[in-house]
Amino acid sequence: MKMVVYGCCAASWRRCVVMSLRLLFLLPAGLPVRSQGESQSDNKQMDNITIRQGETLFLSCSQGDFVTHTAWLNRSSILYAGEDKWSVDSRVSLVTLNQDEFTIKIEDVDLADEGQYICAVQTSSRPRTTSVHIIVQVPPKIVNLSKDLVVNEGSNVTLMCLANGKPEPAIGWRMLSPSDDSLSSDSEVLEIPFISRYRAGVYECTASNDIAVDTQTVELTVNYPPSVSDGRDVGVTLGQRGVLQCEADAVPEADFEWYRDDRRIFSDFDGIEIEDAGAFSKLTFFNVSEADYGNYTCIAINKLGSANTSIILYVQDGNSGTSTVFTPTCLLLVVLLQLLLKF
Repeated sequence: MKMVVYGCCAASWRRCVVMSLRLLFLLPAGLPVRSQGESQSDNKQMDNITIRQGETLFLSCSQGDFVTHTAWLNRSSILYAGEDKWSVDSRVSLVTLNQDEFTIKIEDVDLADEGQYICAVQTSSRPRTTSVHIIVQVPPKIVNLSKDLVVNEGSNVTLMCLANGKPEPAIGWRMLSPSDDSLSSDSEVLEIPFISRYRAGVYECTASNDIAVDTQTVELTVNYPPSVSDGRDVGVTLGQRGVLQCEADAVPEADFEWYRDDRRIFSDFDGIEIEDAGAFSKLTFFNVSEADYGNYTCIAINKLGSANTSIILYVQDGNSGTSTVFTPTCLLLVVLLQLLLKF
């Protein structure tokens, strides 16, 4: 049995819908298609619908009496013609179709789903349309971020952060760890001229719009040459255990060398042990002898430079608590003095 659609004699409903809707899209926006006896109110424009990316969209229009055919369209593509699904998109499905209502849904809405949708209804007398514009909001996503950086002290540093989203996200930078509110930026770029070691740390980029916030971090490492803390002289009684300590601040961590006068000292040499642990180095004497007393030098070295400090190991009298610093000359004088006192 052939159906006759108003304005489409001896044509199939689908072809008629396509031809009629193509004509609709050729007309200027807001100008309805008129048939004989048709009024301005037969073409309705609903308020815009704003939906977030990933949510489910429901599109509904009223049917009314004497409706013979209905269709939902997205721009120039038919989604549903009555109960017949024309869209190949698995996210689109029919919810309700009866005398009062024609509703479809689109799951997991994406930015490509944005645009105008039309519900076309064919009554026994004339067609009418209801249109609505869908606006899809997209949460911000940082898509391009500077990699972790290792720079030398005094360098100029530029950190970059780019993000997508709708509405367009606002982007900002801040120093996260250690926290420093004075070092921030309200743009995609953070410039740090002549960076110092105190600007090393974790920096956070934030992209935000009305939907959500996205954050990512960049770690900034600043290399600098060693600086060595002043050495503390150590007094030790003969035959006891003595420890000289050296501390260096450096990035990358410093390597340590120990010297007695111009002679370098190595671990396991003459009852001496050297132990390095991060920023610290220890020189240990397990059984201090007279020959061990004197001046020692600790040198901290990395690829950017070196620094040193001197530490004296001196004799401490176990009875009185007094101390004497022995150098090779002093040791000779002490021995001579002891010999003279015997005679």
